[in-house]
Amino acid sequence: MNQRKSGILLHITSLPSQFGIGDIGPAAYRFVDLLWEAKQTIWQILPLNPTDLACCSSPYHSTSSFAGNPLLISPELLMRDGLITPSDLEPIPCFRPERVDFSPVLSYKHILFQKAFERFGNRFDQDYGNFCKENSYWLDDFALFMSLKGHYQGRLWNEWPKEIRDRRPEALREAETLLRAPVEREKFLQFIFFRQWHSLRKYCREKGVEIIGDIPIYAVHDSADVWIHPNVFNLDEEKRPLTVAGVPPDYFSKTGQLWGNPVYRWDELKNSGYDWWLRKIGHSMNLYDSIRIDHFRGFVAFWEVPCCEKNAVNGTWVKAPAIDFFEKLVSRFKVLPLIAEDLGIITPDVQEVMERFGFPGMKVLLFAFTGDPGANPYLPHNFVPNCVVYTGTHDNNTARAWFEHEASEEELRRLFQYLGKEVSPDEIHWDLIRLAMMSVAEKVVVPLQDVLGLGPEARMNRPATREGNWQWRFLPEQIVIPVFRRLMEMTEAYGRAGKKNVQ
Repeated sequence: MNQRKSGILLHITSLPSQFGIGDIGPAAYRFVDLLWEAKQTIWQILPLNPTDLACCSSPYHSTSSFAGNPLLISPELLMRDGLITPSDLEPIPCFRPERVDFSPVLSYKHILFQKAFERFGNRFDQDYGNFCKENSYWLDDFALFMSLKGHYQGRLWNEWPKEIRDRRPEALREAETLLRAPVEREKFLQFIFFRQWHSLRKYCREKGVEIIGDIPIYAVHDSADVWIHPNVFNLDEEKRPLTVAGVPPDYFSKTGQLWGNPVYRWDELKNSGYDWWLRKIGHSMNLYDSIRIDHFRGFVAFWEVPCCEKNAVNGTWVKAPAIDFFEKLVSRFKVLPLIAEDLGIITPDVQEVMERFGFPGMKVLLFAFTGDPGANPYLPHNFVPNCVVYTGTHDNNTARAWFEHEASEEELRRLFQYLGKEVSPDEIHWDLIRLAMMSVAEKVVVPLQDVLGLGPEARMNRPATREGNWQWRFLPEQIVIPVFRRLMEMTEAYGRAGKKNVQ
C-alpha cells in the first residue's frame, strides 16, 4: 500500500541567495529542514539542465538533456572546498532579492567559475577522474559542444563548418586539441555541479524527503543532444528542423504553443532500441526519486507543425509507438517511478497507456470548476488514488491571483458551492490546499507560492510568452512559523505526515 504524502513545488532558482539566483548551497539545505519540520516528504523541482539566455533561461529549453546547470552551483560551497576565497566573491553586484536577472548572474558567476577552475587545475582529484570516466558517454561531447559554441560565438551548430557540423572524426579531434582548456573547464563545472547535487540529495534522503525531478519530452535543436544524434530527429540535409513540436490551441493559448523543438523520428529510435531515451531515463533516475515527464501525451501522439509556421494552429497529430517504447523501459528498469504530465487534450489512447503501465497523472485544482461536475477529472470527488494533485503548477497563476483576476463568475460560484461557503482572497489558497490534502490522491504537491498565499507577482511562467518568466524568488522573511505550522497540522489531519524522527 502506498503511503499518503505531501510536499512543495519550488525550483532551485527560487531559493534565496546573495548571488542573484537560488542554488544548491546552504539555502537549499535550510529548505529541506523546513520541509522536514513541516512533515512534508516531497520536494518537486523543475529541470536542472543548463539554461540559455537565447531561450529566455527556460529550464525546459536546454543545451543538454544530461548536463547540470552551472548557474545552480553554490559559491559558498566552492569557498568551503577551497576553490575560491572570500575576496574572490567581491564585489557582489546588487542583485534583486525577489527576482533572478539571468544575464548579470551569468556574468558574475562566469568570473567566479574561472577562478575556481584555475585553482582546481593545480590539484589531483581522483573523484574528478572517476566522474569523467563514468559520464564520458555524454560529458565528452557536451563539453566539446559548449566549447565550440563559444569558439563560434554562439552560432547554431548547424551553421558551423560542415566537417564539425557533421561530426567528422578528424575534425573533432582537431577541435578537442584546439579547445582543450575550455573543454576541461566545462567538465570541471559538471563535476562540481553533480558533486554538490548528490550531496544535497543525500541530505534529503536523511530527512525523509523524496525529490520529484522533471524532464522535458523534447530536446532543443541547438543542443548537444541533436548535434550528437541528428538521425533520431526530423532534420533536413542541412540539419535544420523539418517539423517542430508544440500543442494545439488550449486553455493557455488560442493559437496553441509553438515550442520549436525538432520532433523525434520514432522509427530511428525504435531501430536503436530507444537507446537515447534509455540513457536519459537512467541518468535521471540517478538524480531523482521520481520523474515527472513533461507533455507525456507526446509519447502516444504528438502535435507536429511545419517549421515555416508562425504559430501552432496548423499542425497534425502523429502517432508514436508508446506501448513498445514503455515496454522497453519497463524491461530495462525494475522500478520506473514516472509521473505523467497529462494536462490538456487527453484522449482515451493516452489514458490507456497510463493505466497499462500504472503511471500516475496530474490533477490541478485550478481547472476543477468548469464543465460537468460528474466528469471533470480535476474535481476531488473524481480522483483516483494513483495521481498527484496540485493546487496549480509552474505554468499557472498563483491560487490567489487566479481567484482575484482570472476565475469567471461561474467558476467562483461553483467553487463556493463545492466548498459549502464563500471564501476570501486571504484564505482561498488554504481551502484549495485542504481539498487536495483530504482527497484520495496518494501525493499532494503545492507550489510554495500557494503555501504563502502570494499574488500574481509570484507567478513562475506564462506559457506562450517569452519575457519575464522563471525569475520569481521567495524572500527569507516570507517563511514564517505560523504558516508552516498550519501546513503541518493540515498534513497530519489528513494522514500525510512524514515521520520527523527520520534522520
